[in-house]
Amino acid sequence: MSRFRRLPRAAAALALIPLAGLAVACGSSDSDSAAGNSSADFTLKVFDPGNSGAIAVGKRDGTYDEALAPLGAKIEWVKTTPGFSSNLKLFNSGELDIQTGAYSPVVGALSKDVGVRIFATSDPYNKDQAGIIATPESGIKTVADLAGKRIAVNPAGKGEYITLKALTQAGVPIDSVERVPLQQADAASAFSTGQVDAWASFLIPYQEAKAKGAVEIATEASIDSVDSTIIAGRTAILEEHPEVVQKFLEVTQELTAKQQADPAAFENVFEQTGPRALSGQRLDDAITLGGQITNFRYPTAADATDLESISTLFAENKVIQQPLKGSDVIFDLQGAVAGSAAAAPTTEGK
Repeated sequence: MSRFRRLPRAAAALALIPLAGLAVACGSSDSDSAAGNSSADFTLKVFDPGNSGAIAVGKRDGTYDEALAPLGAKIEWVKTTPGFSSNLKLFNSGELDIQTGAYSPVVGALSKDVGVRIFATSDPYNKDQAGIIATPESGIKTVADLAGKRIAVNPAGKGEYITLKALTQAGVPIDSVERVPLQQADAASAFSTGQVDAWASFLIPYQEAKAKGAVEIATEASIDSVDSTIIAGRTAILEEHPEVVQKFLEVTQELTAKQQADPAAFENVFEQTGPRALSGQRLDDAITLGGQITNFRYPTAADATDLESISTLFAENKVIQQPLKGSDVIFDLQGAVAGSAAAAPTTEGK
């Protein structure tokens, strides 16, 4: 029997009532690239970052294209849906090369033979930005109250990891809770219309639902989550163009350092008003969080251990068939760049 019980077909077909700011990725694609790079030999396809953050500022200012131009490369900004696991088809079809996410959905992706690997990670700083919320009508106040209830999770991703970790920590039998597999946009609709009692969510959708009255019953902080923020890339691109990916990472690190110093400049990057723009308390909270952001770095052995603990939890609960090793999921970008440089032809002596 499947580990999931799905919503009735009629419920799944309910019209979505999207939460304000739910879309992480808005904007056009390669038309946003710098015109001066139109003759680039290679195009790196990166998720559109939306209206905030370091990558959004780099897109607006053309910083990435300027840095990649000497390498004969440019950026194409790709529209994606909220959540890494909802975009696996884009990686499979070669329509997406780079996206931020977390350990859990990359573990899930590899279990489905999607060719993606992690090449950078960051230390946790936003563990109150994801967790489990419940509808006020459900009567759920604690993780223990989830027994006999329905919770929306993005399958083999952060939502499912948070749910399994919380239930295990609280000693609640996993099979006593009905996990309903829904990506963020569909989960928002199901939650708002009472089709599920709870929702394991993250980032903007999570904060929006809380603002509308959802009851927070657990956070990544309260369950000791190790599902850190990462940047992952399509394996073929990492292997074929490691120097381009490394330059993308370097620019992201530089911009993130600037965001730490001046977080207000990294909010409402493209739009000051409208559904994607923040204002009032939500803007103040985002600026505070931006000042706490940690920078991306190359993964370490400790990161691999954390990643393997997520993989083990997934395997134990039949989310994936067997656990993965850190080396299965982490790509050695530094080593690939060094190897590429060593293999490059030289004109010395000619």
